[in-house]
Amino acid sequence: MKHAASFFRAGCLVAVACLNAPLAGAQTFGGSILPQDQQAQSMTSQTQEQGASGEQTGQGVDDTPRANWNSANYGPIDPNVAPIDPNRLPPFGASLFSGGFRGVMADGLNPGYTIKPGDQVNLRVWGGTELQSVLTVDSQGNIFLPGIGPLNVQGTSNSELNSRVTSAIKTVYPENVEVYTNLQGVQPVGVFVTGYVTNPGRYSGTPSDSVLYFLDQAGGIDQALGSYRQIVVKRNGRTIETVDLYDFLINGDMPQTQFRDGDTVVVEERGPAIAVVGDVQKPFRYELAGERLTGGDVSDLARLRSGVSHVLLRGDRPEGPVARYLTLNEFRDADVQRGDEVVYSSDQRSESIVVQVEGSYYGPSRYVLPRDAHLGEFLNAISVPSNMTSYQDVSIRRDSVAEQQQESLNESLDRLEQTYLGYPSRTAKEGEIQVRQAELIQQFVQKARQTQPTGRLVVARGDSVADIRLQDGDVVTIPESSDSVLLSGEVTIPQAMVFTPGMSAEDYIRSAGGFTPRADDDQVLVVHRNGAVIRAGDTDVRAGDEILVLPAAPTSNIELATSITQILYQVAVATKVALDL
Repeated sequence: MKHAASFFRAGCLVAVACLNAPLAGAQTFGGSILPQDQQAQSMTSQTQEQGASGEQTGQGVDDTPRANWNSANYGPIDPNVAPIDPNRLPPFGASLFSGGFRGVMADGLNPGYTIKPGDQVNLRVWGGTELQSVLTVDSQGNIFLPGIGPLNVQGTSNSELNSRVTSAIKTVYPENVEVYTNLQGVQPVGVFVTGYVTNPGRYSGTPSDSVLYFLDQAGGIDQALGSYRQIVVKRNGRTIETVDLYDFLINGDMPQTQFRDGDTVVVEERGPAIAVVGDVQKPFRYELAGERLTGGDVSDLARLRSGVSHVLLRGDRPEGPVARYLTLNEFRDADVQRGDEVVYSSDQRSESIVVQVEGSYYGPSRYVLPRDAHLGEFLNAISVPSNMTSYQDVSIRRDSVAEQQQESLNESLDRLEQTYLGYPSRTAKEGEIQVRQAELIQQFVQKARQTQPTGRLVVARGDSVADIRLQDGDVVTIPESSDSVLLSGEVTIPQAMVFTPGMSAEDYIRSAGGFTPRADDDQVLVVHRNGAVIRAGDTDVRAGDEILVLPAAPTSNIELATSITQILYQVAVATKVALDL
């Protein structure tokens, strides 16, 4: 069984070479692929040259460019990718009427409230004469002051009521009299709410209630048809107020309309709209106050995410479809019309990257570097303890490498399941074997899928380090010098041992009690601290290395055993773990 895996030894070595390929490839990067004198040559000129020489040009081929790249129109709009219809998006302010405006009725006692018939005024007089009474404003707008007579208070504001009543009383009692008045209650009103609302009708409230209170009573604005920017308050057939709810949604401004009994709130039909999507907090349909807006108006309405740099403006114009890709500043002066789609995007490539360092070094652990920074110049800028650092074992942990390792491992596990699960059995005995085999495969696959690749990129070999370009998020490992060797996997006593020059991997394993019964003595790996994983017979053990002994596949099926062995090797390379079977 143990020797069956050796048939695939050559294949495993190829796998290691593939994983370590970035080391060899990294040294070949050196600038632009094109020569310097050809970098500015356009593809259009190349096409024309090919046509003149007769190459790659056939009769009847239209070589006219599909787009005028020097204009604001970046090519014809793809008919298969239509602009987003604003009607498919929720309107800006769609959640406005879920806040419970109808839950609390105003008391009408704000200072700006004007007195009207039916209101009640609480009057107290003391000093030279005493009086306490609740006076009702009659239909003519008067209150009757005992011993003085009627006083017209209709149209007087709540803040002016006390001084007006005091002046009237002091005409009869000029000295030693104090007066206190306050508005005790207001006459409720009934307001009609109609137009594009969910439930048109007549709703009761107080004169000081806001238009939002009455709209909420009517179930809110019809999101498909109603306007958030054209809400009219009418009295006796005449418009007394026009409300734009965008002022409230953005700035919190709301007209203080004092309603009267019989007033009407009309929500008019929704005006032209645009779709705003992309890197915004929420995609919305924004209603235009007129037929068009400037790009600056749209940006002020939308809530942009941080980092937005460009805007795609698409729509139809009388002269034809238009698609313009503008910087955020250029977009402020752009003309946005009904039906347009505005797509905000964070399309400004960062000119800096963040690289982390770990291990043996002095200074901070994170560095902000230019986007084209290379490993060599980075290492030259880092101070390290000269007698404590293993220079030849520098490596990089990179997210993209970890993703590639995970994807490769998953593909291998998928092939294993597809190859050995679901085979039909010809006899009952064969069926029992296949059931046990399927259980083994499922348990193995489940454990293997839970492993997490390290994403270790081998950049050092021998005394040289590849001067590769760094990427954002890289973690550069500068190991500290070590005097130990770690043994793990299928050894009798997994432990760390003192490094002894000249000892082989087999010598260390014998010192740790030898192999376990489940070990595959043909699958002994040495993991160097630079990330390289090499078979024990092909490399010398160095200080700080780890010796991994892989388990033998627990099956008599030679083909299945070799497949499992190969995946065990792949897991060990990607994770530095001898997967326990």
